[in-house]
Amino acid sequence: MSSGLPLPLIDELAARDLLANVTDRAGLAELLAKHAPVTAYAGYDPTSSSLHVGNLVPTILLKRLQLAGHRPIVVVGGATGMIGDPSGQSAERNLLDDATLAANVAGIRAQLAHLLDMDGVVLVNNADWTRGIGYLEFLRDIGKHLTINYMTAKDSVAARLSSEHGISYTEFSYMLLQAFDFVHLAKAHGCRLQVGGNDQYGNITAGCELARKLGMMQLYGLTAPLLLDSSGNKMGKTSTGERIWLDGARTSPYAFYQYWLNVEDARAPSLTRVFSLRPLAELEDLLREHDADRAKRLAQRELAHAMTTWVHGAASIARVEAASRVMFGGELAGLTDDDLALLAGTVPTVEIARGDLAAGVTIVDLLARTVADSKGAARRLVTQGGAYLNNVRIADVERTVTLADLATETMLVVRGGKKDYRLVRVR
Repeated sequence: MSSGLPLPLIDELAARDLLANVTDRAGLAELLAKHAPVTAYAGYDPTSSSLHVGNLVPTILLKRLQLAGHRPIVVVGGATGMIGDPSGQSAERNLLDDATLAANVAGIRAQLAHLLDMDGVVLVNNADWTRGIGYLEFLRDIGKHLTINYMTAKDSVAARLSSEHGISYTEFSYMLLQAFDFVHLAKAHGCRLQVGGNDQYGNITAGCELARKLGMMQLYGLTAPLLLDSSGNKMGKTSTGERIWLDGARTSPYAFYQYWLNVEDARAPSLTRVFSLRPLAELEDLLREHDADRAKRLAQRELAHAMTTWVHGAASIARVEAASRVMFGGELAGLTDDDLALLAGTVPTVEIARGDLAAGVTIVDLLARTVADSKGAARRLVTQGGAYLNNVRIADVERTVTLADLATETMLVVRGGKKDYRLVRVR
């Protein structure tokens, strides 16, 4: 039974399924409890102007630390981001020019402003402290401290060494460069902790080891489990392979919401613990209710609400959830063009001339322009009870649709069967 007292941060991270590995759990727990604020960092790849779902793992760790009174550092990898990493997923990248890098960093900063309190965040670019260091100087001062045996024993490197294509020297050097980042941040900002996804654990521990070899204060590493889909692949892409971006122009807030709403029942509770900012006791009550009747999808709804609010802001959630209700047959009363526009890109849109609708269009003609292959198929759809206008079933094949039927300023919603939707926009 819970005592009602807040858990120590390390224990809360574990209870929220946010703890995979930690270099020294007892030592880090003491540091976080007795030496606040502790400075901690996570790294971000700046080769795009938008973060994606995978970036939310280190970000939620920084968020939890910040809420507990600690100090985040965000490192954009202007240097290390250009050379890929031992996972082999980005073997070659083109060097970004300064203008593109600056634009990407600005985009990342703007997105992080929704996720963290940026007044308390230090944002730095690792190119600033690596660009002027010569190769021989780096080997002399840094490279000599980590042995080949130590580096090749890391799981991420070992996996690449045994793969068909092996690992390039450039990729292999990534671990050393990231270790150098950690040491630099410890010296320049008093950073004691690096956080990230569990695939970064080898690189993080290399930084801790480098600091030890250099006779510095003890550094710590903490990783969270990777977000994996039902196939065991990293989460962050749709079933068609399209990445889920945090930029609303690349992945709409509605599509983002639906991504989380469609998480499988078995995985929804863990993801809700990871990302919801509600107290654990409240979440556990909700998750017990979720398990009692999974058809209600309570965990998915909490997850989608929490994630969309966090990423796109509280102002977006009412519109997104209203649009979502449309797709589940809900009423359209009170919706606007802006609300239904969230469905664009997810639901096909058909345009119709205002004059045509002013004169009246039969329901059969409208269905034939949208969800039915022919007028005959449209008539069958009506007579079989599968035709809907603005989520209201149409039973009369002689029904005429006019401007009075508009659900919003310029739009109608047509549905055939349970899931075949079309937006109809009047021009």
